[in-house]
Amino acid sequence: MGIHDWARTALEQSLDAAKRDGIGEELALRALLSAVVERSARLRSMEDLAQELRFLADNLDPEQDYEFMRP
Repeated sequence: MGIHDWARTALEQSLDAAKRDGIGEELALRALLSAVVERSARLRSMEDLAQELRFLADNLDPEQDYEFMRP
């Protein structure tokens, strides 16, 4: 299993647990995102983390090529 498959499985397990506890998926995802960013900030510089978050935000549309790709 690759690291991204592992992460998706861990996410699904967390969302299942949240649902059992009566927590909606959107709220759970927001809380998980905040927790991941907070934990990542302990290991990475703020600029490095901010750069990755900007990249992810700029490339949310699955129909659009990534910024670094050429036509």
